[in-house]
Amino acid sequence: MVLQLLIAAEEGPDANDVVAGWTGLIVLLAMVAAVAFLGWSLTKQLKKADRAAQEGVYDDPAERGGSGTDR
Repeated sequence: MVLQLLIAAEEGPDANDVVAGWTGLIVLLAMVAAVAFLGWSLTKQLKKADRAAQEGVYDDPAERGGSGTDR
């Protein structure tokens, strides 16, 4: 009985029956688009933060003479 199950499990489908489907391609393309969008968004936010830091929007503890651990 166990031997029959092992033999059946090892056979698997025919190589001609296994194909890459459209669903996998669509999921892959969606993930690539999501990563590209997140990278674009991160770059945009980092540029905004850098611009705000240059304009002095953020409080810099080094300019106050503090150690940066003050709360």
